[in-house]
Amino acid sequence: MLDPSPKDLEESMAQEEKKRPSSEPSKGVSASAFPFDFGRIPHKSRRPLKEIIATSRSRNSLDSPLGECNGSKGASEMQLKFQSQQEELERLTKELLSQKELVRLLQQTVRSSQYDKYFPGHLCDVSPKGQLELLRQKDHQILGLNDQLERLTLEKESLRQEARSLKGTVGELSERLGMLMETIQAKDEVIVKLSRELTECQEQASSPGGSAQAPASSSANKELQELDRLKDSLQGYKTQNKFLNKEILELSALRRNAENRERDLVAKCTSLEAKLCQVESKYLILLQEMKTPVCSEEQRPNHDVVAQLLEDALRVDTSDQPEQTVFKPHLVSEYDIYGFRTVPEDDEEERLVAKVRALDLKSLSLTESQETSLGVKWENYLASTVNREMARCVELKNLIRSGIPHAHRSKMWKWCVSLHAKKFKDSTEPGYFQNLLQNALKKQNPASKQIELDLLRTLPNNKHYASPTSEGIQKLRNVLLAYSWRNPDIGYCQGLNRLAAIALLYLEQEDAFWCLVTIVEIFMARDYYTKTLLGSQVDQRVFKDLMSEKLPRLHAHLEQHRVDSSLITFNWFLVVFVDSVVSDVLFKIWDSFLYEGPKVIFRFALALFKFKEEEILKLQDSTSIFKYLRYFTRTILDARKLISIAFGDLNPFPLRQIRNRRAFHLEKVRLELMELEAIREDFLRGRETDPDKRDLISDDEEDG
Repeated sequence: MLDPSPKDLEESMAQEEKKRPSSEPSKGVSASAFPFDFGRIPHKSRRPLKEIIATSRSRNSLDSPLGECNGSKGASEMQLKFQSQQEELERLTKELLSQKELVRLLQQTVRSSQYDKYFPGHLCDVSPKGQLELLRQKDHQILGLNDQLERLTLEKESLRQEARSLKGTVGELSERLGMLMETIQAKDEVIVKLSRELTECQEQASSPGGSAQAPASSSANKELQELDRLKDSLQGYKTQNKFLNKEILELSALRRNAENRERDLVAKCTSLEAKLCQVESKYLILLQEMKTPVCSEEQRPNHDVVAQLLEDALRVDTSDQPEQTVFKPHLVSEYDIYGFRTVPEDDEEERLVAKVRALDLKSLSLTESQETSLGVKWENYLASTVNREMARCVELKNLIRSGIPHAHRSKMWKWCVSLHAKKFKDSTEPGYFQNLLQNALKKQNPASKQIELDLLRTLPNNKHYASPTSEGIQKLRNVLLAYSWRNPDIGYCQGLNRLAAIALLYLEQEDAFWCLVTIVEIFMARDYYTKTLLGSQVDQRVFKDLMSEKLPRLHAHLEQHRVDSSLITFNWFLVVFVDSVVSDVLFKIWDSFLYEGPKVIFRFALALFKFKEEEILKLQDSTSIFKYLRYFTRTILDARKLISIAFGDLNPFPLRQIRNRRAFHLEKVRLELMELEAIREDFLRGRETDPDKRDLISDDEEDG
């Protein structure tokens, strides 16, 4: 009922080939967006490495010193070894044939994936019963992928054990080879010594003295016989040494092959897991569409089954999982590595979107892990700075722009804060932070009440700040109180709590305090966090100028529909994208921000708009544009592409240009604020003098 006609299938495949770029065929089978049918791939039978090692050891144990064996026995042993090598060659030939068979099966799988691409477009034309059957087929495919992943994991572990045993065997052979080399060297010394004695005897025999000539000749004959015997032994040791070297080379080749197979299996397993995440993401969207159809309000016959599948798919990774479910989902951790909740608890639709986003993020991370590891570059750089202090350089800037690994982020953030705040820290006494904190705890200031109100509203979706007893709440309170005592002009502004909370995820309290000082007093312009928010308003106007220059089409589109982008971007600048982008992207932005300063905010704000420029240009009314701008940053998951846009496509990006435009707009905003203040004072003065207006007081004034 769901099978298309052969003619339709051929036409669909032809259209796919036309759409595919010319470079795509070179990517191979791994470019398929759907999982392979691994049930058709036969298991390759191969000779275990332990058996090869055991055979090698048994052959080595049969070798005895050449002084105790004859030539015929050595020849027979060499013949047996040659036969074993022939058998090994045949085994490798069979393995090559099996690999060819695997390639053939993978080609069949590609054709099968082309068929899978065909019929989702015709899903709406199929009856509900057919749709239910389609969902069951997809369940079987996903279960088959899970089983294949488990088998590949077991095979990978066995290969690791074989590789470890091979390394041990190579070590033993190396020790034995060393002993043989020492023996050969000792024999050489004996030969040299005997040769000298023979020469001396021949000289004595040629000298006068007939009485001693007979005994000297007999001893010379014995020494010649001994010399011949030693030469034979030396030749035997050389032959044995040559054979051992050959075996070592063979074992090394086997070890390399095993390591290559292990790497291939790991890459294959990672690729399959990434594709499985993609399939599950599409599967969740399909389930949601099946559960709530757009064109029909009545429930379909399979509504209960779809609802159960959706419930199973939205489960998070907790210990109290039921034993039986309709579908075995790819579980996502309840919290990410930063402590942010991955799937919300209340809204089912929001849970679905969050689960799809988490699966897409995992798929991206698995795909990136197959390429050159960024962690290796960081390890090499940090190893080169063991005996010297880190300093600003192009290499370090490029590494930080690519993102600091989670394991090194705490160290690097602390170094960046110390680099910028060194002048302030050097001018303070030891224990400066603790003294500020003690003063703030002893004497209440106007900011204390507002800080207490905002603590639980800072990052409610992060487990470190979710409840009054969370470990991060007290640390956040201490940092904010200490800073309010240090800078009474600002005291506390909503937004400082989020900045301090993000810093505390990687820094200790005192380092987070200096991080807040760096952001507010060094990076940001003056009056950025005061009551007038003068610096923030100036930066919004500078950003609009940059958008008109870097993204002219998008800027004209927003102006045409009278959409004020500052309503969206104001909070980006105030809290450096906290709660605006996904956590993986957020911390990569903060890496560059703490090293390079506020210019990074302009770069990434423009990069976010450029990332989704085409989608925004398709919207043709102000309501839909504004609605899309409120959430579009949460849909951007590819941090590498965003970084490439921010630091590549938007160049050149001189800081001098930003400073000049800040100075220009600062005067304009100040004049506007002065005019507003004058209007306010005139209004208040008129209300005081006019008895009619004096009676019109607000509810707040009455309460006061």
